[in-house]
Amino acid sequence: MAETIVKLDNVTKVYHRDAEEVRVLEGLSFRVDKGDFVALMGPSGSGKTTLLNLMGGIDKATSGRVVVGEADLGGMSEKELARWRSHHVGFIFQLYHLIPVLTAFENVELPLLLHGMSKVDRARRVETALRVVGLADRMDHYPRQLSGGQEQRVAIARAIVADPLLLLADEPTGDLDAKSAEEILTLLDLLNKELGKTIVMVTHDPKAAAHARRSVHLEKGVLERETAGEAKQSAHRA
Repeated sequence: MAETIVKLDNVTKVYHRDAEEVRVLEGLSFRVDKGDFVALMGPSGSGKTTLLNLMGGIDKATSGRVVVGEADLGGMSEKELARWRSHHVGFIFQLYHLIPVLTAFENVELPLLLHGMSKVDRARRVETALRVVGLADRMDHYPRQLSGGQEQRVAIARAIVADPLLLLADEPTGDLDAKSAEEILTLLDLLNKELGKTIVMVTHDPKAAAHARRSVHLEKGVLERETAGEAKQSAHRA
């Protein structure tokens, strides 16, 4: 039986804007198993990014329970959450958020500076991560010397360098041309299938979602339906 990595039970998220109450998620329950690759789909405002932020400990549920691995995120302080995130979650965003004055190597190394790791161990981790994403020959390049697709690869290397329990990707191909987008999705496939990484990805793009094992559709903060990804459907047909 597969190990469950993410458990959300009856989660509601409410924001307040002046006197207005905005209910973003409504009694949502959700599971992600170890080694899964889940696409979160739905229209703008459906709660996809909020759900991702709850799983990553960036935001807290108004009610309900969010458990990732062994951590019950609702009971943790902001300081505890920050430390937990640095060890257990890798984030990939639509915009790469690389620091322009740092090389690819230095950008990828940044998360490890919080881990009390030796310089030699950090270098080994960074080199491995950049090799995994196909940029071993670009370690000393600055972001301005890289294409958009290469910058996103550096961002992915940064996300995986600490060997996180969970990878959370928010529209990771949204700022890329079709060719670069497909290369990034192929890389996520590799991380999932060959390295066993558990991935949850927000996307508007059905082509991107087809790379996932499961697609979960949200509508106004409620899980409307779930479908199997193309890879999973192909396996069943075979």
